Amino acid sequence: MDRIDLGATGRTTTRLGFGCSSLMGAMGRRESSAMLEAAFDAGIRHFDVAPMYGFGQAEGCLGEFLGRHRGEVTVTTKYGIPPARSQGWMGLARAAARPVVRALPGLKRRMAQAAGSVVQPAGKASFTAAEARESLERSLAELRTDHIDVWLLHEATVDDLRDDGLLRLLQDAVASGKVGSFGVGSERTRVETLLTARPEYCATVQFEWSVMDPPVGPMKSFRMHHRTLTDNIRGLHARLVQEKARCAEWSREVGADLADRAALAALAALMLKAALEENPESVILFSSKRPAHILQNVEVAEDAALVAPARRFYALVQREIVVRSQPREQVAR
Repeated sequence: MDRIDLGATGRTTTRLGFGCSSLMGAMGRRESSAMLEAAFDAGIRHFDVAPMYGFGQAEGCLGEFLGRHRGEVTVTTKYGIPPARSQGWMGLARAAARPVVRALPGLKRRMAQAAGSVVQPAGKASFTAAEARESLERSLAELRTDHIDVWLLHEATVDDLRDDGLLRLLQDAVASGKVGSFGVGSERTRVETLLTARPEYCATVQFEWSVMDPPVGPMKSFRMHHRTLTDNIRGLHARLVQEKARCAEWSREVGADLADRAALAALAALMLKAALEENPESVILFSSKRPAHILQNVEVAEDAALVAPARRFYALVQREIVVRSQPREQVAR
């Protein structure tokens, strides 16, 4: 798999990274550990986690994995959103209910809704140096390591970054070797504002990117992208099936029958490959709960035959977005 310099960390890693947001959520520790090993066996060497993932247990699960592979992989974690309240209770409830959910999959959605009413967000960090220091030490302990490759301020805004002591803490963490590089992980519009107003915090930036988004312009920051396999894929497929002429045109362009039952898999492959091709100097993150899906994504990343179809697919999607954004009268002309 292609490798890339991981920003200013001095390390290299794979361009395809595994997002750990699903660990210790719908899956237990054994299943979560198996997913991490499946990603490693498939060739992935970058892992992205946060204290809030998995009801506060994802970092600990990843830490066990790092105990076996630390020198071979790179890691991003974050500071800014604490784990949800009642996480211990939810962990026990989830473990007890898991066999029932497997037997009756229809319960899963209702249980998730119920969990949302019990597990309340713990709020947002104050982004002070003291709070950040405590979060960093907790993450290092959970991850069972003395070094985090990339440490991101999670969902930070310009208004959050008022404590100059925070910037000094970040710089000191790099100087001491506890952190390789730091930056911001937030929504694209917030990141754009931060790049202008507080560029000193933005050596690395992480934000969403999919084929539904325009190209990213020149940027000094190292980039990492998530939500590449957008939920809009099903809506896009449904429109293509309904609009037969457009579906036929797009199928010719990308060399795949996009009206076929297996078209969703083909669209997902094109989306992922387009993200890799349109952002050649970035790490592209994805999450999964199935080892087979991880292996498929790695195969897509390594498939040179998909480069041209993915680029054509991205051009088609962007053209469609432009057309749909125009007034009907203008399109008619």
